[in-house]
Amino acid sequence: MRVLMARPMTAEVEARARAEFDIEIRASTAVMSADEMQRALVEFDVIMPTLGDGFDAGVFSRVPDPRCRLLANFGVGINHIDVAAAMAAGIEVTNTPGAVTDATADIAMTLMLMSARRAGEGERMVRAGQWQGWHPTQFLGLHLSGKRVGIVGMGRIGQAIARRCHFGFGMQVSYVARSAKSLDFEASRVSDLAQLAADVDVLVVAVPGGADTQHMINAEVLAAMQPSAHLINIARGEVVDEAALIAALQRGQIAGAGLDVYEFEPHVPQALIDLENVTLLPHLGTATEEVRSHMGHMALDNVAAFIAGDALPNPV
Repeated sequence: MRVLMARPMTAEVEARARAEFDIEIRASTAVMSADEMQRALVEFDVIMPTLGDGFDAGVFSRVPDPRCRLLANFGVGINHIDVAAAMAAGIEVTNTPGAVTDATADIAMTLMLMSARRAGEGERMVRAGQWQGWHPTQFLGLHLSGKRVGIVGMGRIGQAIARRCHFGFGMQVSYVARSAKSLDFEASRVSDLAQLAADVDVLVVAVPGGADTQHMINAEVLAAMQPSAHLINIARGEVVDEAALIAALQRGQIAGAGLDVYEFEPHVPQALIDLENVTLLPHLGTATEEVRSHMGHMALDNVAAFIAGDALPNPV
């Protein structure tokens, strides 16, 4: 069976793929075009798509009899794949849950600290040669220890973030989720998102992307937040109404934001770039050698099981 890897991966993952499969590794690091996706559906039995490779219903509709029978997604998020349309076309979909949890939670903590302590502003000052020395009121930020954090979405990643906040910083944890969670630390579930936003010092977004969560963080939620509060998004860009966030930051409606993802990624609005009270990272959530290799191996495990006719380890 022919396998297509949509983008270059770590040397370890590519070496295994070449050793075990009849694989073509696409050289480009850009997302696949519609033409490339349609060609892949016709020419390959298995495709390993990555974030942004938009296998939507339109792509499937233009290939009525695809050769492909598995999309082994590299990553846990699948909002770039229309799973129902894929299955209707006879194509199974898998992902890589679990591999991304701790690394993504670490980036959330990085953004929380950078935003609360105004680290980005400070670094820019030093790099620009404008720092004139320490003084008692320079870059006064928010002390995180003991503060209140609200987690929007309490799945694997949300719980990992909450655990770091509770045990590492002694923070009081509240959350919104579809169901109550059994946790090994104290946390209170709140039924209303706006109420959660109003009650906390830091609001962290950790829900999956997709139609159900698009613009979940909107102007109403941002208006409910305290002027001293910070918003952190490590989920998917479209969960936050980017225009509403820019307006809130420009007005000083909230103190700051830390973003690893963007609504129209990789485009980042100039208005957001121009703001000093926002920390901007280039989607670093899982960007470690170990984690990306782990994700690649999980995707390849799904490929291997499919080719062998075994049960898929991680079906969506």
